[in-house]
Amino acid sequence: MRRTKFARTLVVGSALVMVGLAYAVLVPDGAAGADGPQSQQIEEGRKLFAVGCSSCHGAHAEGGTDGEGHITGPSLIGVGAAAVDFQVSTGRMPAAQTGAQVPQKPRVYTPEETAALAAYIASLAPGPAIPAEEAYDVSKATQEEVVRGGELFRTNCTACHNFSGRGGALPNGRYAPSLMETTPKNMYQAMLTGPQQMPVFSDGVFTPEDKRAVIAYLVSLQQSEDPGGFGLGRLGPVSEGLWGWLLGIGALVGVAVWIGAKTPRVKRDEQGPKG
Repeated sequence: MRRTKFARTLVVGSALVMVGLAYAVLVPDGAAGADGPQSQQIEEGRKLFAVGCSSCHGAHAEGGTDGEGHITGPSLIGVGAAAVDFQVSTGRMPAAQTGAQVPQKPRVYTPEETAALAAYIASLAPGPAIPAEEAYDVSKATQEEVVRGGELFRTNCTACHNFSGRGGALPNGRYAPSLMETTPKNMYQAMLTGPQQMPVFSDGVFTPEDKRAVIAYLVSLQQSEDPGGFGLGRLGPVSEGLWGWLLGIGALVGVAVWIGAKTPRVKRDEQGPKG
């Protein structure tokens, strides 16, 4: 009887040891512990979110409303780290005030704090991740890629951003911002996440190669010079026509006034002709 109990105890103990060893072999470093670097970053992001974001987006990023039922901030669950990185790195978030559109402004959070906020939001639900640098690096883009990117941009983006990427007005006080100072990383993230009025260009609509080609085209616009010397904002025939009217017609009016001032005037006899 004692041998049976001892044998059972030995079997159970051996089984537990085997399970422990198997777990240690199969999961050596894959799962971060509660005090791992990733968990620490997420916790730091949660603290930053509670202080700077929860008043609008809710305590758990579920979205917030004011006392009258108006939405103060949308839900961030599932937006992904890329959306957070774009909004925070461009200074759009945290927003200074609500309006038709949140403008870009100097960033509030450091890159490390931005990464922590992005990690926290990404931990809530799956969403687009921050792209790797090779996804938007166009330093070695070929002329063919630039040309193809220009075709894609003119077909899909010029209705809002203008053919030269200088932005344009949209209904209800909204606008498409200029892309002349936007970084390649933020361009990629904007296409990936569709911030504010912009539609989402998923990989099913724009492949990663398409996105990189569009970025290469926009970077070429940023680096190009105006061969005529004065680009007039690169806004096309509207600004060029306005300049033509102001300068051309104005010059003609000035010349006409000058000619009229130099022409001698004949004085008429106030008493009329003598008989």
